[in-house]
Amino acid sequence: MTADDSYGRLDDDDYPAFTMGRAAEMLGTTQGFLRAIGEARLITPLRSAGGHRRYSRYQLRIAARARELVDQGTPIEAACRIIALEDQLEEAQRINAEYRRAADAAHPAIAA
Repeated sequence: MTADDSYGRLDDDDYPAFTMGRAAEMLGTTQGFLRAIGEARLITPLRSAGGHRRYSRYQLRIAARARELVDQGTPIEAACRIIALEDQLEEAQRINAEYRRAADAAHPAIAA
């Protein structure tokens, strides 16, 4: 990957642009917290060629939500489960909305 390719990926939410240290600093947390949510399989950071963890902006948003729950007193395992369930619910709602749009397009008289 050339430098030009890398610059083009900076807007990509899934591009693993942040080191563990930088991610922890941005979130105001510890590297141990990031390891813990990784061990709980909430997020799986990619690894650099040297084996170092790299995080994407999407993963940092998930980690920030976990930190928010933990800061409110939720155990880390429960926080990870809550976030996974929130994600599943969001996906189910998105799929239901697609089905509704398809049904409305197929039967416009019923939708009215």
